[in-house]
Amino acid sequence: MGNVDYKELKKGGFMRQIQKGYFSMRLKSVGGHLTAQQLKTIQEVAEKYGHGYIHLTSRQGVEIPFINIDNVDQVKQELAQGGVQVGVCGPRVRTITACQGNKICPSGLIDTVDVAAQLEKRYGGRELPHKFKFGVTGCCNNCLKAEENDLGIKGGVRPAWNDKVCTFCGLCQIICPGKAIEVNKKDKNLTFDMEKCIYCGKCLKVCPTSAWSGDPGFIVSFGGLYGNRITVGKRLLPLIFSTDILYKIIDATLTFFEENARKGERFANTLDRVGWHLLEKELKEVL
Repeated sequence: MGNVDYKELKKGGFMRQIQKGYFSMRLKSVGGHLTAQQLKTIQEVAEKYGHGYIHLTSRQGVEIPFINIDNVDQVKQELAQGGVQVGVCGPRVRTITACQGNKICPSGLIDTVDVAAQLEKRYGGRELPHKFKFGVTGCCNNCLKAEENDLGIKGGVRPAWNDKVCTFCGLCQIICPGKAIEVNKKDKNLTFDMEKCIYCGKCLKVCPTSAWSGDPGFIVSFGGLYGNRITVGKRLLPLIFSTDILYKIIDATLTFFEENARKGERFANTLDRVGWHLLEKELKEVL
């Protein structure tokens, strides 16, 4: 017990419990997805080495409590045989969360599952000055609360109106949460205020004649922090339509964090100290 590298164990997803010699083991998941086989493996390990239950974290993670330090290597081996990897903790990119996106949800505007998989492939476990959280949500219903994350990605769409097929039924005005649309049924007139638009795409989905159209894109927020201090992530850029640009933006963000943060400093605190305008300036150079 005296030679145990607790820091290395925590890095690998093993978090010390108040019970001496026991750990709550965090497992790797991407976008909240686990296969039935993985779930079966987790069940078997929890029953064999834990106390027969698991804990679901607030960030779509799975933890198995009461793993004895003497069983760590065996547990990792048996999990790996069932396709389950341990997660990560500490100062690095953490579990990437995502809703089901447009492949499942009628409200979804982007493929959140693919975005989460790409984020994991590109940045998963990357060492940073402090922990860094990504959250991907498919639309402005914001089920994953994108602005709580160091970097949040939300599906959005910039709508365009075609007067030639519009029947001026007024459904778009009724459903618009930003009150950006006004329809005059009597005079057959519609006004659209882009400044009020939140890019939710509800007008596209409700329109019976497809008078509203638009390409989906990414609304990106920066510097969210929910802990001892709460900061809502800020939107610094216009709607992004290219995945290539999206990942260049993320590359620049993580590089900025690495170059400007003090050790143990969260991203929002770095931005408050050095100035949000510096990040905004660097990001706009990527566009």
